[in-house]
Amino acid sequence: MTCEEDKHGHRSRLIPSGLPRKCSVFHLFVACLLLGFLSLLWLQLSCSGDVARAARGQGQETPGPSRACPPEPPPEHWEEDESWGPHRLAVLVPFRERFEELLVFVPHMHRFLSRKKIQHHIYVLNQVDHFSLGALHRFNRAALINAGFLESSNSTDYIAMHDVDLLPLNEELDYGFPETGPFHVASPELHPLYHYKTYVGGILLLSKQHYQLCNGMSNRFWGWGREDDEFYRRIKGAGLQLFRPSGITTGYKTFRHLHDPAWRKRDQKRIAAQKQEQFRVDREGGLSTVKYRVDSRAALSVGGAPCTVLNIMLDCDKAATPWCTFS
Repeated sequence: MTCEEDKHGHRSRLIPSGLPRKCSVFHLFVACLLLGFLSLLWLQLSCSGDVARAARGQGQETPGPSRACPPEPPPEHWEEDESWGPHRLAVLVPFRERFEELLVFVPHMHRFLSRKKIQHHIYVLNQVDHFSLGALHRFNRAALINAGFLESSNSTDYIAMHDVDLLPLNEELDYGFPETGPFHVASPELHPLYHYKTYVGGILLLSKQHYQLCNGMSNRFWGWGREDDEFYRRIKGAGLQLFRPSGITTGYKTFRHLHDPAWRKRDQKRIAAQKQEQFRVDREGGLSTVKYRVDSRAALSVGGAPCTVLNIMLDCDKAATPWCTFS
């Protein structure tokens, strides 16, 4: 190594001896990348037999037998079978602009449910009504679930209200048909963040009959939070018993939580009368009053896993809920 000195005699940086003085760290980095690429190319050619074929074509002998490339793992492909049972699950995923989480969620859930032999279909409920008369529409998770319930196929007889950033890791978790009452998969004892006893968010399973009995969820909750707490009261008001997992020993490591609050902020603002409204039970609105329009729908495959994306435009009634937009 050699050191450069300026005109005042101060040392400025080290340069590997034998390299031209003008050689920069950037040039070294590019050279390393090029060498790495050539090495990978050589390995691929040598294991595929292309090098050996090229050498034989020039009359050269290649030492030893050609190496076989390591086999690529076959893609997982699951075909639903009637032997899996008579029920079919509609996974309802409220969504807006969280594509990096969706790319992980859809393949993970398809594999997870297929291994458990749960017939299912994933519906991505994408809220696309960003602006109305120059105002930004806030996210409405509950109204999206109401819309997704109405749009889901008649071939499904129960739903999972499922956050896109919460992945089940323990295959002992039950996603089967909740015949006796709503089943809260992401219970307070297992959810990595929320531990209060009336919490019913994250992942909740209901038969379609029981969801209709509750008249779905309230459409009045724009922004983040509180719609689950109101739905807990609806469950109790409908006379339904809430069930939760038992015998799960993985605790707060039962799920993987994808959300990073450092760079994706929650919309927790409470505007106008919303502070008082958030604790009131909505006895009039719900599944029967949700107003929306499906702008388009598309059948997609994400990492080999099928899903349906519903682009949903929600109606924002500023007379009834003036907090539904940001000016």
